[in-house]
Amino acid sequence: MLESTVRVVGDNYPCRDFLIEPSHEDRENDKTPGAYLMSGLQRMLDDIEMEVNLTRHLIGKDALDDRVMAAIKHVPRHKFLPADFRFLAYDNGPAPIGSGQTISQPYIVALMTDLLNTQPTDTVLEIGTGSGYQAAILSKLVKQVYSLEIIEELSTKARRRLEKLGYNNVTVHTGDGHFGWPEHAPFDGIIVTAATPYIPQALIDQLRPGARLVIPVGFPFSYQELMVVEKKADGKIETRNILGVSFVPLTGECDTETKDVGDQRHE
Repeated sequence: MLESTVRVVGDNYPCRDFLIEPSHEDRENDKTPGAYLMSGLQRMLDDIEMEVNLTRHLIGKDALDDRVMAAIKHVPRHKFLPADFRFLAYDNGPAPIGSGQTISQPYIVALMTDLLNTQPTDTVLEIGTGSGYQAAILSKLVKQVYSLEIIEELSTKARRRLEKLGYNNVTVHTGDGHFGWPEHAPFDGIIVTAATPYIPQALIDQLRPGARLVIPVGFPFSYQELMVVEKKADGKIETRNILGVSFVPLTGECDTETKDVGDQRHE
């Protein structure tokens, strides 16, 4: 987990220049979001809309789902960053979260969430909890979120953070995402926040018919493609390429029997 940038868009759009320095009282009591964060939040939302416009020919839409954008608006991203990096909270770019990992670019979080096409009654699986931000977004949209994180320190911190912030429909577990979470399968959607050269067969097996898997596919430091994998009612797998991305690799024990579904693509 978890760094992501959109190659077709280019550099990130920093919003630090319009953030107002918080008062000492706000720092002590963490009275956020205040005006200095609200202005950053609005710029982040504007940046997401701008990137959607720039990539609309790739993603096939002019706007993301209103429910997704409402979730982005109401989840305080700064709460999912270490205190020393909260000034980066509403930049449209990745930011450090510790353990050598990052929180994903807001546009990518919004896009992947939109592509998952969730419903309020859904149960979804996230691979790569990180700081818990993506899980918090999903919690606003579905009935239950199960999230796996292979780094125990991040898993523990994310679990405590989500509990403290009241995201009670998120269950975090330390484990290898290559194998999914069969105890809670089948899932109405699966989202993977790290790149893998092959789509783990376990994740496809754990999809409910009609459900989607959203995953970046490709090798580290090489070309990667954000893909939507859909299991049809008859079990047939169809895939769709969205756009080029750059993610850190999915770590853990690779499934040696996993088949690259690139040869299963349907135009």
